[in-house]
Amino acid sequence: MLNTLSQELNNVLAGTTAGSLLSDLGTRIYFPKGIIAQSAEAKKLGKTANATIGTALQNGKPIILDSVHKFAPELSAAELVSYAPTAGNPDLRAQWKEKIFQKNPGLAGKNVSLPVVVPGLTAGISFLSDLFVDEKHPLLAANPSWDNYALIVETRRNSELRQFNMFKDGGFDIDSFRKALADEAKSSGSVRVILNFPQNPSGYSPTNKEAKEIIAAIKAEAEKGTKIIVWDDDAYFGLNYEEDIYPQSLFAELCDIHENVLAVKIDGPTKEDFAWGFRNGFITFGGKGMTDEQYDALVKKLMGLIRSSVSCSTTPSQSIMLRALKEPTLNEEKLSYRKVLESRYKIVRKFVESHKSTKLTPLPFNSGYFMSFALNGIDAEELRQRLLNEKGIGTIAIDSKTLRVAFSSLDEDKIDVVYSAIYEMAEKF
Repeated sequence: MLNTLSQELNNVLAGTTAGSLLSDLGTRIYFPKGIIAQSAEAKKLGKTANATIGTALQNGKPIILDSVHKFAPELSAAELVSYAPTAGNPDLRAQWKEKIFQKNPGLAGKNVSLPVVVPGLTAGISFLSDLFVDEKHPLLAANPSWDNYALIVETRRNSELRQFNMFKDGGFDIDSFRKALADEAKSSGSVRVILNFPQNPSGYSPTNKEAKEIIAAIKAEAEKGTKIIVWDDDAYFGLNYEEDIYPQSLFAELCDIHENVLAVKIDGPTKEDFAWGFRNGFITFGGKGMTDEQYDALVKKLMGLIRSSVSCSTTPSQSIMLRALKEPTLNEEKLSYRKVLESRYKIVRKFVESHKSTKLTPLPFNSGYFMSFALNGIDAEELRQRLLNEKGIGTIAIDSKTLRVAFSSLDEDKIDVVYSAIYEMAEKF
């Protein structure tokens, strides 16, 4: 038997693409009218006293130890040690939505949900898997892709990560993508796909032409009657180093492209704002014809997943990011560090274009933090181990045929050392 609250949310979503794509857990989940909901009501209406939440107050303010407060004296006790709302600090959510619209002009005039704060983009992908992926409904991703996708989808959700070929002739393999959409529609009756640009592990973003082809392929499949959800993993958004790269998130177009498409943007300050350990991510929903009530129902289901796992995201990092987003120098500071990464990218690009190997083929790359090698006749894990043990150089074996190198973590004077070692070691096999 479904809980009454979950059934109410399901009724609101009935007839929508979002409602039809829910997983078994997504159908069951709800946000309870328990301590958190009752505390929120008391915060608004409890004028005499509020004896709801399990925090210690003194004169209406959270108690905070001097030994804690002295390390962040500019923040108030509430900004440091209070519980955050389940969906995140409402001011931060509103500010992030405003920033999304600024960075993606194609969103102008479109109706999307208020972003929900999650404890990092990984948690966001995990929550989306809970909502929309189960044993009968797999997720499509590129090959190669970030190894955590498989861990989340296959190990946690007992589902399947099905993959399309990422590259062909030095660019995005649109034919493989189209075929994967059609095949998934035939086998599962609907499509769940994650697109990650700039991509981890390849460091590739689509050109303007490729982005239009990807969007057109999704629309064409939706026009056949296929229900599709597209997760836009925008962890590395904005870190583009070439001219002909699609400048927006695909979410800007996909959020209202067709009634059969639900788009989800997963982003955050982790990489965009160089705040990796803050563990703040955001999930934003967009679908043509979706009402605010339907968005609210989706958000409440997401809040149920947050409440039943981590309860809420951490408060101090939300407080700091809210302040930082209002700083007038923020974009200038980000640009200065983006230029550092771009300089490293150009050095790596020059190196791999001037070195040839029968064992190593650089995958296309033009953005982000990484580049990867496709290996010929070499096991990636064995090459990784040799580089580590014989040269003291750390790299990542994404799978047996793909070695990832994070140039983001290499000072310029280390790039030649690292890449020379990789080419030298590969030739010894």
